Amino acid sequence: MNDDTSAWWNLLDDNAKSAAHMITQVLRKPIRELGPEQARALLNTTPTAASTASVDHFEQMTVPTRAGTIEARLYRGDGADGNSPALVYLHGGGFVMGTLDGPDDVCRAIAAGSGWSVVSLDYRLAPENPYPAALEDCLDAYAWLLRTAPKYGIDPNRIAVGGDSAGGNLAAALCLSRRDKDRPLPVTQVLAYPAVDGTFTAPSWSEFADSPFLGAADARWLWDQYVGRGCRVDDHLAAPMRAQSLRGLPPALILTAEVDPIRDDAEAYAARLRQDGVSVSLIRYTGVFHGFFTEVNVFAQARRAIDEVCRHLRDFARA
Repeated sequence: MNDDTSAWWNLLDDNAKSAAHMITQVLRKPIRELGPEQARALLNTTPTAASTASVDHFEQMTVPTRAGTIEARLYRGDGADGNSPALVYLHGGGFVMGTLDGPDDVCRAIAAGSGWSVVSLDYRLAPENPYPAALEDCLDAYAWLLRTAPKYGIDPNRIAVGGDSAGGNLAAALCLSRRDKDRPLPVTQVLAYPAVDGTFTAPSWSEFADSPFLGAADARWLWDQYVGRGCRVDDHLAAPMRAQSLRGLPPALILTAEVDPIRDDAEAYAARLRQDGVSVSLIRYTGVFHGFFTEVNVFAQARRAIDEVCRHLRDFARA
């Protein structure tokens, strides 16, 4: 990538340009050339010395699934009572990378600012565990939380789901799966630049093909690790945009980044939801690229996006 000649470079704000330069220093090779293990070693977030937001309660959890167990974290902010609503959060990482540490600051900030508890889920990663392993983990963990919610001070009738990038895909697919099986739905879905399509044909895939952090070729490689090359393009639980109908899904808040190959897919998904009668709030954040939402200490837009998520959740709590 040549930052000085890329057409999108002047769309980035100063913080994003600095972050993009840092990424090029860390990633001497594209993610697809590094392979899963080296990409994880370079890009998986490690715990920070001090969080940007304190929470009243933090708890490590082990959640049973059909394949064994997964790890989870429970965050509860000050003022959350013993019957609080909860957001189930699914981390990003292209289905190949990511840990519970990645969205730790975001989960703390949402718990502190919304009055909701946040349950952050880990899940099995590809290519060792390809589709539908990650989705099955999320579905099983969500069902488990519905059954055990009162034990953790959570209202089982007020549980939402959200996630960023690959986690946004899994959150959207979770809603589709539960709708298809006529099971109780999350009260809302919060999707940050969700990866909802596997065709890679929208204009933003060409416009931002060499954008920072996630370029088009790397995104295709990550998708192939998840579903297999050339497979499952029409499986709506792998690619939610492929669903014949989105009717009956929960209201959605969808956040996108201006410089992001996924942008047009995510915004088209918002349009599809709205067309099918689902209430949607769509916000595009200018000057930033894919991955900004979880970088609370880097981007002012991340803090604004978290504030928007908190407002969205507070509105649903009041309703």
